[in-house]
Amino acid sequence: MRHVAKVKLYSKPRVTARIPGCGFGVTRFNRVLVRGGRANDLPGVSYSLVRGVYDFPALYGKKKRRSFYGVARPEENKKYVRRKFRKKLGA
Repeated sequence: MRHVAKVKLYSKPRVTARIPGCGFGVTRFNRVLVRGGRANDLPGVSYSLVRGVYDFPALYGKKKRRSFYGVARPEENKKYVRRKFRKKLGA
């Protein structure tokens, strides 16, 4: 019932990774990024896939926990500018 994928890694022969979020568009021979993080309710699953990287699409319409699912900041919340990109005032 849970979404998992068998992933072939360079360092290990094959691992089972959890697919986060609802729905997925991963098929055979897609490239994915794997990170650590085990699933408590899935025995033997020690890895998770990262959404929004390579061939694994991000979720759409996500408001909370966006960074987990590779979702861009919504248009209405784009007022925040990272500190290193701010223009110097009074210079």
